[in-house]
Amino acid sequence: MEAFNHNLASLFSQLGLDNSTDFIEHFLQTHSLTQPQKLAEAPFFTVAQQQFINEAQQQDADWCEVIDQLDVLLRK
Repeated sequence: MEAFNHNLASLFSQLGLDNSTDFIEHFLQTHSLTQPQKLAEAPFFTVAQQQFINEAQQQDADWCEVIDQLDVLLRK
């Protein structure tokens, strides 16, 4: 079984977003989640992005760790 080591840049790329450090920092500064919101339901993601996040979490995919990291960063 191949182990994957995903990071924020690779997640942003997977979501079809710019994966540059500047873009990620700007994204984190301009987007946030309230406590009851689920990341997969965030209004700033497209339906396809929401589906990817939701499916990855449901399947406990190798993306889960970095998805959880993004979730935490958006709640600061």
